[in-house]
Amino acid sequence: MPSSPNISFVLHDVARLLRKRFEQRSRAFGLTRAQWQVLAYLSVHEGIYQNRLADLIEIMPITLARLLDKMEARGFVERRPDPTDRRAWLLYLTPQARPLIEVMRSNGRKTRDEAFAGLSADAQQQLLQTLCLIKSNLLEACTQPAVDREKVHV
Repeated sequence: MPSSPNISFVLHDVARLLRKRFEQRSRAFGLTRAQWQVLAYLSVHEGIYQNRLADLIEIMPITLARLLDKMEARGFVERRPDPTDRRAWLLYLTPQARPLIEVMRSNGRKTRDEAFAGLSADAQQQLLQTLCLIKSNLLEACTQPAVDREKVHV
């Protein structure tokens, strides 16, 4: 009897394919997925500290700094000094970036519509709730040390 698919593999494949399809739609704008992610986060967190954005996106601050350098050179983001801390930078979108946010949202909607084809609104909502519960469970589990109950002998 064949075994059912491994949920970890299926979730990984779905996430990869969602990214791939979004990137196909967005390629004409010359931004990388990481740059789109920066735009997405800044669209809801304008004025955020640069280090805090790195934490949210879960990348190293130096990696974000390089992304921001490129995006600033293209006129999409602006770094402003924090008036209370000369060492800190606050991040803002430029007027030039705002139309890209709308393109990104539209591409995201189209990609989700393709992914959810054939699923009712109720099934979509149930899937989202289930995935949020799984995420919450794993976030909680990650705060605990891993316990090996079985000893492996090599």
